[in-house]
Amino acid sequence: MDTFVWDQFFNTGLPEVDAQHHGLIDAFNDLSDALQRSNAGDGAGLTEAYERMVNFAEFHFAEEELLMRDKGVDPRHVQAHTALHRQFIEQVAAMWRSREALQDPAQSFVGFLTSWLGLHILGIDQSLARQVGCMALAMTPQEAYDQEIEVHDEGTQALIRMVGRLYQVLSQQNTELAQANLHLEERVRQRTQELAQANGELQQANALLEVYSRTDGLMQIANRACFDDRLAHACAAAFRHERPLGVLMIDVDHFKRYNDSYGHLAGDACLQAVARAVSQALPRATDLVARYGGEELAVILPDTDVEGSRTVAQRVVEAVAALALPHGSSGVAPHVTVSVGAVARVPDARDGAARLLAEADAALYRAKEAGRNRWQMSTA
Repeated sequence: MDTFVWDQFFNTGLPEVDAQHHGLIDAFNDLSDALQRSNAGDGAGLTEAYERMVNFAEFHFAEEELLMRDKGVDPRHVQAHTALHRQFIEQVAAMWRSREALQDPAQSFVGFLTSWLGLHILGIDQSLARQVGCMALAMTPQEAYDQEIEVHDEGTQALIRMVGRLYQVLSQQNTELAQANLHLEERVRQRTQELAQANGELQQANALLEVYSRTDGLMQIANRACFDDRLAHACAAAFRHERPLGVLMIDVDHFKRYNDSYGHLAGDACLQAVARAVSQALPRATDLVARYGGEELAVILPDTDVEGSRTVAQRVVEAVAALALPHGSSGVAPHVTVSVGAVARVPDARDGAARLLAEADAALYRAKEAGRNRWQMSTA
């Protein structure tokens, strides 16, 4: 059973990108042929085939990244897309270094490469193509990205079908393994290797699907699980490099009153507008805004000192106020406002995220006590 079959769902509609994807398949096949010859004792051209494949992949990645820059794609997408490119090169290099330990290097390499390409096209490359298409229809990059992360399209459905197909592969191989009755030891060894490969492919597919579970369904920003994970990593990195880390806690002032006055549908629209305003107030693609819970948002500002965090906190307060969303029962202002608590310092421990959050939360409390519609820095 072939692991990867090209069909219409893999066409992105970007001619240069689609042509390069086919070029990658050709490079994968050339490497497969060289590995098969190596298995038979003829190692000539193996290293050259591997290097050609890696060079073509790097060329394709560079072209995609240039395309994203030329089209002005939202930095949040560019950052995620570029990280996946770097990860692929690292994974292939690791497999190449350990190829002597593989029972069938040709099967293992081509299974990994073609499965990766299918998942990559269905995920991040189709997403890029859709955003480029939206921008061609006069959407801003930010609008195209925001729309993309809330749409479940045919690419997603094709990905789900691909995951199901991998499950079928596992089921078939388990059945064959149970029925093996001749040359049992050799057959078990072979099927076990195939099962491990299929499991690896399934893990790749599941990892890609997990991306869809890390976004808040209402606000279309990162959810609490994603925030906790990113903050833990950012805290560890800041501690290791002795660099400051900024954290903001943001609360929509008197949001319950807003819901009571205008209704829950208007409340949902209000939260969505606030989330967009906060996102646009962040200066860098590396910053992260997430829904922390209810009407509360949280922001991670890597490599940001007190002065920088103050600036961002002020921008957040002003950006939300500039929405001018009427809030007649606020008691703070005639429009929707937010209160912000901020902290910025070098973490005192690798796992110091909880303390940073507590300090930002205490600063948020002081901002509310001082009258709301303002920001406060931690004094801890």
